[in-house]
Amino acid sequence: MEESRVMEDIFFIDHNIWLDHFNDLDQNGRYLAEYIWIGGSGQDLRSKTKSLLSKPNDIEDLPIWNFDGSSTGQAPGNDSEVLLKPVAIFKDPFRRGENILVLCECLKPDGTPVESNTRAACKEVMDKVKDQEPWFGMEQEYSLMAKNGRPLGWPSLGGFPSAQGPYYCGNGANKAFGRAFVEAHYKACLYAGIQVSGINAEVMPSQWEFQVGPCEGINMGDQLWIARYIMHRLGELFHVTITFDPKVISGDWNGAGCHTNFSTKAMREKGGFKEIMIATEKLRKNHKLHVKHYGEGNERRLTGKHETASIDVFSVGVADRGASIRIPRDTERDGCGYMEDRRPASNCDPYVVNRLMIETICLDL
Repeated sequence: MEESRVMEDIFFIDHNIWLDHFNDLDQNGRYLAEYIWIGGSGQDLRSKTKSLLSKPNDIEDLPIWNFDGSSTGQAPGNDSEVLLKPVAIFKDPFRRGENILVLCECLKPDGTPVESNTRAACKEVMDKVKDQEPWFGMEQEYSLMAKNGRPLGWPSLGGFPSAQGPYYCGNGANKAFGRAFVEAHYKACLYAGIQVSGINAEVMPSQWEFQVGPCEGINMGDQLWIARYIMHRLGELFHVTITFDPKVISGDWNGAGCHTNFSTKAMREKGGFKEIMIATEKLRKNHKLHVKHYGEGNERRLTGKHETASIDVFSVGVADRGASIRIPRDTERDGCGYMEDRRPASNCDPYVVNRLMIETICLDL
């Protein structure tokens, strides 16, 4: 058993070396486009590659493609074709060169969105409030898992590491597990064109966070989904699994969220603090609706402990990480700025979270 495990590790090392070699080969005038979409579960990311004979200069240059929706839970077997409509282009950090990643929406043959396509509704809402210039910044927490199914760096035969305390923004081999992966993801996202604004080790060992934004409108969801895709692809190379489970380890360990920073133009301008407080009251009235759609299993995380508010209670606080909505000190001091919704889980759909915030705060729906 141990010998086979060693041979498997050797295979992955050699595999990655040869991958670099083949990536440097000439493509004879072809441009490779990785078409990426969200599968039927709303969590799984799927992709396949298309060879293009000419370089696409714009999203309109990319053809609509299709896939077998019966294999992804998005169509029945007797009518299985689902269309892939390109909506955003990013540079490909894996193949590099002039190859691209293409984020797609999933459509039925009649051109209407499939049930799992949450982007279409989000885009419609964002277009309605474009003049308000809504900005989002999302703080994606996640955990790295080893091949044995345990968090990376945890005792392999069971048990637990030392209690939480030294791991948050920690340094050292006994505190920061998986930094090489995290750094690779950071650089790959920046290369792709994603607006990553920072990274840090989180409270639970093997848990990390990256922040994307500020992004305006639909771009927030597009960029976060592609950042997640890049993360899963890197996991293949580093031989680790990424989980967005909001409470991957029960007990006295922090869960994982996707805190969402939000502001409109009015909130960012002089006197904007009043607009922010009006927004928090709108969120209070719609608390149950929001937490219902803020991520699967979020009730295991929003307990009122471990830097969370209770899922049953809505609260607002300045610099309070135990509140539903945190108002930064700078915002209070300056009288304008942004607010942070700390309720979304790490596995939330950013299109759904962002749409709900706009509908509640800007459209009063």
